[in-house]
Amino acid sequence: MNRRTILTGLAAAALPFGAFAQPAPDLENTIYLDLKDGRVVIQMFPDLAPKHVERVKILARKGFYDNTPFHRVIDNFMAQGGDPTGTGMHGSDLPDLPAEFTNKRHFLRGTVGAARTSEPNTANSQFFIMFAPGASLDGQYTIWGQVTGGMEFVDKIKRGEGRSMTNPDRIVHMRVAADVK
Repeated sequence: MNRRTILTGLAAAALPFGAFAQPAPDLENTIYLDLKDGRVVIQMFPDLAPKHVERVKILARKGFYDNTPFHRVIDNFMAQGGDPTGTGMHGSDLPDLPAEFTNKRHFLRGTVGAARTSEPNTANSQFFIMFAPGASLDGQYTIWGQVTGGMEFVDKIKRGEGRSMTNPDRIVHMRVAADVK
């Protein structure tokens, strides 16, 4: 064993367990969702929902989501936002998206899905983040991301929906991580 091998081994031993297994984050497919209490990091799944991921990136880059309310927040279920009117009835001026359902992932705590009407091909800009698992949604709604950090800030979003929702919490900023300096 030479000196270089020993030094490399010592350096590796100083790293936390599993450090070599951690891939670099894909910043182009990561969303920073800034809320009143802190930053939520969302890993997007372009392999599962390429059209939805592309839409979220387009809208985030336009600043579409900034200051939009969470208009439907149900305890032990989910927080829904992405409608600039706050009514849950509207989206962006872009066309609706076709469903990209999958059975490869499930609706678990922190899963991010595309909100839609009862018609599967009506997702546009609205999304929801799960507070708890929701197996009944599996295969029925498009999964486009997963919270990987800051779920404690999602948990603090003010609960309520519809007319009972006075002064709802809002998205401060929503950005593609690659664009954040």
